[in-house]
Amino acid sequence: MTMSACSIFGGGDRKERLAYVERPAEALYNSAADEIEARDWDSAKLLFEEVERQHPFSEWARRSMLMSAFASYSSADYEDAISTAQRFIGLHPGNESTPYAYYLIAMSYYDQIYDVGRDQQTTVNAESALQQIVRRYPDSDYARDARLKLELTHDHLAGKEMDIGRYYLRDDQHLAAIGRFKNVVKDYETTSHVEEALHRLVESYTSLGVISEAKLVGSVLGYNYPGSEWYSDSYELLAEYGVDLDAEVSRERDPSYFRRLRERLF
Repeated sequence: MTMSACSIFGGGDRKERLAYVERPAEALYNSAADEIEARDWDSAKLLFEEVERQHPFSEWARRSMLMSAFASYSSADYEDAISTAQRFIGLHPGNESTPYAYYLIAMSYYDQIYDVGRDQQTTVNAESALQQIVRRYPDSDYARDARLKLELTHDHLAGKEMDIGRYYLRDDQHLAAIGRFKNVVKDYETTSHVEEALHRLVESYTSLGVISEAKLVGSVLGYNYPGSEWYSDSYELLAEYGVDLDAEVSRERDPSYFRRLRERLF
């Protein structure tokens, strides 16, 4: 399909717009859908926007707005995908397609999650958007997928806390390190970082000379993760202070003891 486009400028941004040629809404929409099939996302967005421009109050305009958000997401133009999906939600909050608009927003943040060594604001945004889907549409397919993706976002956020906590520990800022490791145990207890966080707390408390607290944390680690290499490290560390963690763990036969202990510690 041959299209003629012109450039418009606003706020320093260059944006393409099709030259105005009046066409039926359905014809424009179908042309845009063809460009989606061809994976020509930019051309598709131009045509979907043209549907809105020429037929702003039509059903086709509503559909085009959401499809334009999809095209932006597919081309990794996440900022435009988010803003267009938010506009759709604002104009059509009760529409049957609104859950998908929320999902596009969440996925636009989720696909930008970076490694744990970088700023995690995008991960925080992804977590918030995914939780909103679960809260608003708990029985939907979108919510089921969101729950799975929340596990990864939590793992990233816990990893960031661990990264900062390790830095504080290396820098002998033990109280600050303890705060970060406690956050992991308390807020991200289903992630893969909890075992290490418990061991790092043992390290931090022994460095401060608070052996009694280190022993309690070590016993929680031993009860919940008896075969963990982190428990072995904590066992060896506390053995230097005359503490037998295996004996501490085996002494308590009541499982509720460790649940109550964990609640008290964290």
